Amino acid sequence: MRAADVSGRRVLVRADLNVPLENGRVADDTRIRAALPTLELLRERRAAAITVCSHLGRPKGPDPAYSMEPVEARLRELFESELVVLENTRFEPGETTNDRAFAQQLAEGQDLFVQDAFGSVHRAHASTVGAAEVLPAYAGLLLERELEELGKLLGDVERPFVLVSGGAKVDDKLGVLRNLGGKADAVLVGGKMAEELRDGDALPFPVELPTDVVAAAEFAEDAEAQVVPYDGVPAGWLGLDIGPETRAAFAERIAAAGTIFWNGPMGVFEWPRFAEGTGAVAAAVASSPGYSVVGGADSIRALSELGLADQVSWASTGGGAALELLEGKELPGVAVIPAG
Repeated sequence: MRAADVSGRRVLVRADLNVPLENGRVADDTRIRAALPTLELLRERRAAAITVCSHLGRPKGPDPAYSMEPVEARLRELFESELVVLENTRFEPGETTNDRAFAQQLAEGQDLFVQDAFGSVHRAHASTVGAAEVLPAYAGLLLERELEELGKLLGDVERPFVLVSGGAKVDDKLGVLRNLGGKADAVLVGGKMAEELRDGDALPFPVELPTDVVAAAEFAEDAEAQVVPYDGVPAGWLGLDIGPETRAAFAERIAAAGTIFWNGPMGVFEWPRFAEGTGAVAAAVASSPGYSVVGGADSIRALSELGLADQVSWASTGGGAALELLEGKELPGVAVIPAG
């Protein structure tokens, strides 16, 4: 995009405005703010018109609960110049099937296409791939930066390289663990993922699992809870966070790291009583002098709630896209953009 002549031209921007809503308002505008540099550059270079499109949630068709109206309202508060914001692309059935007709509908009246939705480039949809096949296509500033920062993890890194993984869905992250874990000096795993790996470790290298956990009598915010060794969880109880011994061990590993990649919480961090493990990891990553990349919506949310998001080297806006890039997969929304 930096090399594109946009002066006097009409530009379609695929942004990632897939943000959480609460009571009809934007609850977290991180992704909206991340889209601003590209829009500001287009304004600075005197684009004749800017049209922004994005999906929001996973509606099965038109649904007022997923209207772009509150997102557009917040965007207009942050970007005061004129622009058009299209309705949720997933209201159209042709979006997720990369329908050529819908791609042409998006491109109608536009002169060029800017792909800036890193969080969506792993999907071959009409607004991520189809529009780029119809119009001259360029990478936006956020997309460029995401590829640059995440790409550093795939090359030679400062050591020790520490990989921290958590959350509930081990299958989503196994590919990344297999691709990056072998080059990491330490792989630290917490959350539900640790339990699954303990039951049947599918990785060809050692991982460090919790030695103690915060166990709860039931899955409830106010449940009776106690710290126990990982193998001392009472029958019928659940491990909902890593324990203090594990927090200290993980933090020590992270503090000594030259490079860190963290994706996924250490427990049910949405509940304060089970958030200390995730908070400890977040604080350790943020205070580390090494190069740190954090990915995944939950990890980013935890950083933001603790006021630490600006203290890591890079907070990625992409969840699945970041994981697939680091797994070594081709991203369709990137591959379709001509090189150069």
